[in-house]
Amino acid sequence: MSATQSKVVQYFFAPHSPWTYLGHARLMAIAAKTGAQIDVRPFDLGKVFSVSGGLPLAKRAPQRQAYRLAELARWSAFLQVPLTLQPKFFPVSPEASAKLIIATRLAHGVEASLNLAHAIMRGLWAEERNIGDEETLVQIAVDAGFDGRQLLKTSETASVQAEYDANTEAATAASVFGSPWYIVDGEGYWGQDRLDFVERALSVK
Repeated sequence: MSATQSKVVQYFFAPHSPWTYLGHARLMAIAAKTGAQIDVRPFDLGKVFSVSGGLPLAKRAPQRQAYRLAELARWSAFLQVPLTLQPKFFPVSPEASAKLIIATRLAHGVEASLNLAHAIMRGLWAEERNIGDEETLVQIAVDAGFDGRQLLKTSETASVQAEYDANTEAATAASVFGSPWYIVDGEGYWGQDRLDFVERALSVK
């Protein structure tokens, strides 16, 4: 399939989601394998929860919280992706990191933004770094080969905020209610455990 014919997967995600972290590298590999393009859409999961019936982790029933931890441990072991079940800096606001990812896409393109997103999520879930802290985000970006200070400055602009808001509105309009969420040919797939279906959809000529 040529570049002009390649399919697109809309990738709605919140960078503080462990499920997004577990699926991120696999999505990139699937896109490379199928020749698909990734439309990077960091969005405000809290706002989407508020209109879709979702609850932040602390407000969920104890049995749901316990099962979440069991599933995270299972998937981490199965995928061999390192993950700290209860990292020091979680819960954490994802807004600054989401906007840094948007700023990176605008300045350096999709692949760069995906690479930084992975570094940020790995920072939270494997390295116990505080992705709600601006200086930590700058250092993560520097470690990933970017001018972190400049990206942070860009991330605070009105244009980046507008894109973040537009992504959130688009997520709501597309009936997104969790992270990660993938859309291929107008069909939505919720969760990294649906990536097999995403790959099949992207493989259809």
